Amino acid sequence: MSKSNKKQLPPQQRDELLGILKARFEKNMGRHKGIKWADVQARLEANAGKVWSLNEMEMTGGEPDVVGYDKNTGEYIFYDCSPETPKGRRNLCYDRAALDARKEFKPADSAVNMATEMGIELLNEEQYRALQKLGQFDAKTSSWLTTPADIRHKGGAIFGDYRYGAVFIYHNGAQSYYGVRGFRGWLKV
Repeated sequence: MSKSNKKQLPPQQRDELLGILKARFEKNMGRHKGIKWADVQARLEANAGKVWSLNEMEMTGGEPDVVGYDKNTGEYIFYDCSPETPKGRRNLCYDRAALDARKEFKPADSAVNMATEMGIELLNEEQYRALQKLGQFDAKTSSWLTTPADIRHKGGAIFGDYRYGAVFIYHNGAQSYYGVRGFRGWLKV
């Protein structure tokens, strides 16, 4: 995966993050029915690099939480569950090619690059729709989503939001960026 798997948090910071994740887990039991925190914590304690990535998600405003369990791999699935797209990940174009294509007024980074550096992946359309079944997200913002290759090849990228009581998936030029558009990530631990 990415270089982040080699990164580890100091013990005190790790314990603080685990406390935050546990409190969020217990407050939002509807997101992970049938999953026990003790099992999640055991996986987290065995995967320091993934804990580092979860900390990156937390520090950028993502409010990561468990949303599922992969029976095939034994891994827990975390999504960014902040009400709006994470504040620390906005004003980004879609990917490196889009960033390089901008001649002026370039954003600081791209969503795909930032996710890679964090050791996570952007939600895809199916994952985004699944997230929206757990609550209402992005009622005032929007989030870049993993874009199918055929759309990206033509210069576009997709994003989602929640308006008028419905989930919408839209398109935009991949090089565009807005103050209310960021990205939501996911991670298996």
